Amino acid sequence: MKFLLDTNACIQAMRGHSQVVARLNSQAPDDCGVSMVSVFELFAGVERCREPERESAKVVAFLQPLHLLPFDWDSALRTAAIRWELEKAGKKIGPYDLQLAGQALALDVTLVSHNLREFQRVSGLKLEDWEA
Repeated sequence: MKFLLDTNACIQAMRGHSQVVARLNSQAPDDCGVSMVSVFELFAGVERCREPERESAKVVAFLQPLHLLPFDWDSALRTAAIRWELEKAGKKIGPYDLQLAGQALALDVTLVSHNLREFQRVSGLKLEDWEA
């Protein structure tokens, strides 16, 4: 696996953002994964929709061909270390973004996100913005 898709990258792909879809389609099937942290965020969004059953089906269809990754021990330890480093520096990022950054570092993969401002605070994190 080469890429971990952030929640916003998943949303843009499901919305048909041409550049995100093109980049996703150009990857080998084993190259992209989605964290269960993002799965949670996606389904939390589904719950707020007017037609949750229809939206849920869209999310399931999108996720089906991708690697779904549990938030494991190594990811938790890396996330804790990042949180401490950011706190010492007087910087913070949201808890879900923190978990995704920790997981990407633990897996040694590139995080795909349009939210570069937050993620650029994390030292050593490989980032790509497929919307750019």
